[in-house]
Amino acid sequence: MRRYTRRAVLAAPAGLALPAWQRESRPEGPPQKRLLAQARTAEDVGRALVAREQWTPYPRSADRAAWEGLAAGTRTALVRAGEARLGQSWPSLPASVFLDFQRNGNRTRWEDLHFGRRNRLRGAVLAECVENKGRFLDEILDGLWLLSEESFWGVPAHIGMQKAGGGLPDAGEPIVDLFAAETGNAIAWTDYLLGPQLERLSKLLRPRLRAEVERRLLEPLLTRSDFGWMGLDPARPTYVNNWNPWIVSNWLTVNLLMEPDGRRRAAAALKAMKTVDRFLDSYHDDGGCDEGPGYWSRAGASLFDCLELLHSASAGRLDFYGVPLVREIGRYVYRAHIAGDWYTNFADAPARVRPDGNLVWRYGRRIGDAQMAAHGAWAASRRTGELDGLEAMGRKLDALFHQAELSAASSGAKPPLVRDVMLGGTQVFAARMKEGSTEGFYVAAQGGHNAESHNHNDVGNFIVFHDGEPVLIDVGVETYTAKTFSAKRYEIWTMQSAWHNCPTINGAQQAAGRKFEAHGFKNTTDDSGARLEMNIERAYPAEAGVRSWRREIALDRVKGRVVLTDRYALSKRESIELSLITTRAARVSGAGEVTLDGGYVIRFDKAWRAAIDEHSSEDARLKPNWGPLVRRIRLAVSNPPAEGSCSVVIERA
Repeated sequence: MRRYTRRAVLAAPAGLALPAWQRESRPEGPPQKRLLAQARTAEDVGRALVAREQWTPYPRSADRAAWEGLAAGTRTALVRAGEARLGQSWPSLPASVFLDFQRNGNRTRWEDLHFGRRNRLRGAVLAECVENKGRFLDEILDGLWLLSEESFWGVPAHIGMQKAGGGLPDAGEPIVDLFAAETGNAIAWTDYLLGPQLERLSKLLRPRLRAEVERRLLEPLLTRSDFGWMGLDPARPTYVNNWNPWIVSNWLTVNLLMEPDGRRRAAAALKAMKTVDRFLDSYHDDGGCDEGPGYWSRAGASLFDCLELLHSASAGRLDFYGVPLVREIGRYVYRAHIAGDWYTNFADAPARVRPDGNLVWRYGRRIGDAQMAAHGAWAASRRTGELDGLEAMGRKLDALFHQAELSAASSGAKPPLVRDVMLGGTQVFAARMKEGSTEGFYVAAQGGHNAESHNHNDVGNFIVFHDGEPVLIDVGVETYTAKTFSAKRYEIWTMQSAWHNCPTINGAQQAAGRKFEAHGFKNTTDDSGARLEMNIERAYPAEAGVRSWRREIALDRVKGRVVLTDRYALSKRESIELSLITTRAARVSGAGEVTLDGGYVIRFDKAWRAAIDEHSSEDARLKPNWGPLVRRIRLAVSNPPAEGSCSVVIERA
């Protein structure tokens, strides 16, 4: 089975690369709060920062006590990872493969080669730091030189950011996408960790690296503000997504580690803070991530990367952990947790997530949230043996040098499993039977609108789990192609409301765009149950002929069941069809009843008829979650009354 890296999964176009369907809305942009930059000047930031030569965020290779103090198993794993391709030929990056994306929409052939080079370099660097025998230095030299010779450090899916448009990269216009920034990150940490060894290889190597990061990253990022992911272009104010802190965390790394001019270093740090401010401006006060918990690792967690870099490089003088929104963005990751590796997965977010436990744990400790810290420690305990994997270098170093402390914290750690969650800004609701337990039913639902980041047409969608396992699901998204982020996005079945737990009204599905939204989103909760109400008629185009559609989703904690109630008023009366999506084998077991494999029953009005469809989920992103098939239960009625209601009960058989 094809294995997709997290980087490839999360790397959707953003900024200038955004297609029109995702950029259409809110010309005024978000209001500016200036939570980080505030009224600071570059001089203020310069005074706060520790001089580059004095900043030691992690032990360098020369600090043998620190590297030799790592656990023996970790040291062995790192050396073996570095040895994996030692002495083999490095992959070439043919222009014809770069053009795959333009020619046929394939992005993976190039990305395999691109990420393969960088992973190999990172592996060799860490192996050399551990072993300290010079055995990996030529491998590192070859990797650095190859990166320096590349025309573009990013990937074909993002080349549309350049003024020349798609196709091959214009080497005369360095643009900064996610992976140009990550490449700079890998080079900066390599230079930091192994500087003296690189100089012994060649006196020209480090100046070449410095010149490349200056030309490709530091200069364009300091002088340009028209990269859409920044949100800084006054001519195009916009809401931004995970690209913003993801890139800024790498930009800050390169700037703080490699910029020799103190004034430019401070000016770039201030601009980076202003850029992250635009990310924070795009968030509701509840800290909810409309991209989903899978993207939190490159949204909230990348924000943490940025804040940690500033905190460390200023000896704590640039400390933003008291900002309420920063705290709420952190807490989202455990509020979205269902059970085990399952997280609420609306939009493109994956259903199974293994967040970086070290980041979650440290974020929780920074903001003084014991539940978040516990969730991170628990998550870390589930990633045992993964330290030989290759995450971005800064995160890797952070995990290595907190490993012993985190291991101690992980012993016996449990996730908080919050009973009731209500994020009114992002319009996400979740409830379980009792705090701290996966037993019984769990339900989550969303309102929102149909122009969210990584949007699906899914206003009013909900999911149901029982004893920590899925019953009704959100399918998610297939492997990204050029079509995924094009004007044809909503031709893809997983993006359509008919393949979510939503109604199709008079043959009309939901439409894409900011105006297609929920309203009247509110909930109530107590020990007997939790109930969410919202109106979703605005999510449908005029041809749906719907005057109002009030959706109520309730968790009954007394009877142990989930109840969906829809109340509607129609101006057109052709048909209504409710979709319910499941991975479980389903059969119509009687009038008003569908039975699901595993001992579940769905009961509904006997006047409605039920039909069951199947759709292949063999795609490499879907099959690990759902197996080879997903099923759609369609509950339908023809010629409905002008005003009426329908109720669906999901319970144990």
